[in-house]
Amino acid sequence: MQTRLGEGEGEAVTYHLPIGDELLSLNPLMGKTIKLIYSGVINCAHCGRKTKKSFNQGYCYPCFTKLAQCDSCIMSPEKCHYHAGTCRQPEWGDEFCMTDHFVYLANSSGIKVGITRGSQIPTRWMDQGAIQAIPIFRVSTRQQSGLVEVVFKNHVADKTNWRRMLKGEVDIIDLEQCRDELFEACKAEISALQDEYGVQSIQAINDAAPVSIHYPVEEFPTKVTSFNFDKQPEITGVLKGIKGQYLILDTGVLNIRKFGGYHIEFTAA
Repeated sequence: MQTRLGEGEGEAVTYHLPIGDELLSLNPLMGKTIKLIYSGVINCAHCGRKTKKSFNQGYCYPCFTKLAQCDSCIMSPEKCHYHAGTCRQPEWGDEFCMTDHFVYLANSSGIKVGITRGSQIPTRWMDQGAIQAIPIFRVSTRQQSGLVEVVFKNHVADKTNWRRMLKGEVDIIDLEQCRDELFEACKAEISALQDEYGVQSIQAINDAAPVSIHYPVEEFPTKVTSFNFDKQPEITGVLKGIKGQYLILDTGVLNIRKFGGYHIEFTAA
């Protein structure tokens, strides 16, 4: 789903769902019964070929094994091997990896650390269902952002508990205080990385203000039941909310991003 941060204080994120060549506005459908029917057809999100199974949220198997954006270092950026000359697509790495990244703290199901390109702020935070976020480092490459993230992972989580996030069981956190405490706790390790890569390559951000994010949710589920098009091709329910990349229905939740490339018929009462 495509997202846009609310412009006014307390205004909810707006969501649009790509259906074919159209963008469907979802916020006005809150409280209405919607139906999604999977046709059984999947096209690769990259090359467009038909595939019986989707890999890595929308790719056919050949693309999954060949594309740089499907390599294992995308999930573990500290393992980037661009410098070794073994990147699957060096030109892709030049554009997406050998560029400024940000390390951030977010509150989606509790405090967590993450990384993203500057162009993905605040999209990355909304995709994770974070209700608060703050950038804490600006670094020169994706690998360096991963190395900084690894340092902080020894102190805070690096993944979202999606069930807790969808239940709305998240308390407000003082992110600035957390940042300052983590800076102090990780001072020696960060200094070592700056000595190796240069202070200009790994710059702490001490003065950023936290961003608050609100979602269009009328009612959080007390029990999270997840839908899967591969097992249930027809999904119907009243739209109670949208958070992260999940549709929250009165019958269960659906991770839209998981089914990239699937042909879906969408109707709303």
